Amino acid sequence: MVAVGVCLAVMPARAQQELRWGGDAEGGAPFVEADPADPARLVGFDVEIAQLIAEGLGRVPRFVQVGFTSLDAAAARGDFDIGLSGIEDSPARRVRLAVTIPYYEFREMLTVREADAARFRTLADLRGRRVATLGATLAYDLLVAAGPQHGLIPVTYEDDVHPYSDLALGRVDAVLLDYVLAVRGVRRNPGLFNQPADVGVGYYVGVLAPGNAALRDRIDDILRAAMADGRLEDIFRRWDMWDGQQPALYARLTNTQPAIAPGPDTSAELSTWDAARRYLPALARAAVVTLVLSSLSMMLAVAVGVVIASGRVYGPPPLTAALTAWVEIVRGTPLLLQLFVLYFGLATVVQLPAFLAALVGLGLNYGAYESEIYRGALEAVPRGQLEAARTLGFTNRQALMLVRGPQAFRLALAPMTNDFVALLKDSSLVSVITVVELTKQTSIFAANIGSWLVPGLMCAAMYLAMSLPLARLARRIEKAWQRA
Repeated sequence: MVAVGVCLAVMPARAQQELRWGGDAEGGAPFVEADPADPARLVGFDVEIAQLIAEGLGRVPRFVQVGFTSLDAAAARGDFDIGLSGIEDSPARRVRLAVTIPYYEFREMLTVREADAARFRTLADLRGRRVATLGATLAYDLLVAAGPQHGLIPVTYEDDVHPYSDLALGRVDAVLLDYVLAVRGVRRNPGLFNQPADVGVGYYVGVLAPGNAALRDRIDDILRAAMADGRLEDIFRRWDMWDGQQPALYARLTNTQPAIAPGPDTSAELSTWDAARRYLPALARAAVVTLVLSSLSMMLAVAVGVVIASGRVYGPPPLTAALTAWVEIVRGTPLLLQLFVLYFGLATVVQLPAFLAALVGLGLNYGAYESEIYRGALEAVPRGQLEAARTLGFTNRQALMLVRGPQAFRLALAPMTNDFVALLKDSSLVSVITVVELTKQTSIFAANIGSWLVPGLMCAAMYLAMSLPLARLARRIEKAWQRA
């Protein structure tokens, strides 16, 4: 009992020695990334800032991996003590979270192809053009705000690498992101050009749960001390990010002047329900994209499934073996990987539009599953009926169309319905190739208001509104066939 008591007493003390900090290692350098020389080790300026803060608090830093668009919600839940991953300051964040003082000032930069540098100097020059960015960022807010005025088409990505590679390939006409990412994007893709004019100014901050204001204040003191004694400057110089904007920012903050005002507000003045009403048209449009994409993909999947199943049942052994191998490959690899290969991997060979790549990816993937359903249904038809059809002089094609096919379809109807509902939900994966469907639009909505509750309920209601009528229709068809 004494040993148990000692262990229980020591556990909280040990827990207090850790500073859990959240970030997204997928964002890459210079924020947070796995060290190429040692993948088990993280590097980046936010990694070093977390170390600096932990030392000031007398703690040991421990990294918590969180997707970038989920950082605010995870901070509010208390999944970590502080979030540091190139998180941008905004009035909305300050309303719902405890936000540190800014530790870095950045400029939003427009990147275009060198051949277009003379004609695409500003957002106004890009009327009717596709401009890439990351969702739930200041750049995204600027694009959305400028969209109606300049006729821009925002294209959102999940990472900061593919916007620039797609710009080089001609899939988009420009990229708007902070200059930290823009400089890296141009360095990786020769032939791109960063326009010198600033589109906007923002600040990187740390975010904490709203009840952690006391810890936030201690962290602010640590950051101010690091600004004054040059430790933050050393970090940014090591990452080749120090510029003339930072000394002025640090001078204002270390002189205890008011914190820098964040950029234009997009949601802080709105209640959750007001924001929901504002986002409802965008969610409705995204739901239409989801429904159209899912319906077309299912039609393709049914066609592919019928061809494969027929080939495996009626084809010669070499064809059967090839089709079986195809089905196993498609079913044995993740749909997400297939989408990446179709859209990004084949870009140097064939540049499929995002919607078409999503349709083909979903259709081929579900076509493999459908083929197994149809093959099983075809083989479930009693052989006696097939022999009777041959006795009556039916060809294989006539037996399939008039005897075997209708019965197999009845057996396959329920699994087909389940697959369509599953496809409807799996369509959320296509956001990784820039298709803004319902789940992606909901994610942007949730990130902007800092809560998943209302956006999640609205999204779920829309999915149910799309899937329940389909299930009801399938049940009616089944009952009609049973009566027949």
